[in-house]
Amino acid sequence: MRISVSSDMDEPLARLLLAELERRGHETVPYGALRPGADPQWAVCSEAAAREVAAGTADQAVVCCWTGTGASIAANKVPGVRAALCTDAYTADGARRWNDANVLALSLRLTSEPLLKEILDAWFAAAASDDAEDRANVAHLGRLER
Repeated sequence: MRISVSSDMDEPLARLLLAELERRGHETVPYGALRPGADPQWAVCSEAAAREVAAGTADQAVVCCWTGTGASIAANKVPGVRAALCTDAYTADGARRWNDANVLALSLRLTSEPLLKEILDAWFAAAASDDAEDRANVAHLGRLER
């Protein structure tokens, strides 16, 4: 899977995220402080990573900033993106299952190494629900963008 990854700071967690995704067999495309010469501002790098998902050049994205909030807000401004700020595995599972989230937002401040691995496990193990109500809600989000 091709995953775009952005962070506004070159923090150990952001580097661990890249390494963990690659260890799991994913191709990563870094943005922001993870890419030399790129604009590290959270709004800019989160948008860049999210645009890859919207364009279909990345399967998913993971966007990071200190709290994760700004990164998720910026990513969600890109049509076709459903970014979810996840601080635990249960939320990551629900975001993928019920919301068909395609962008994971993480807090560089709150996410420990063990928690990161739990969140990624849940994120990648879950699939979008086939439940009619869940699909209707996701379809409604698409209509909101128009």
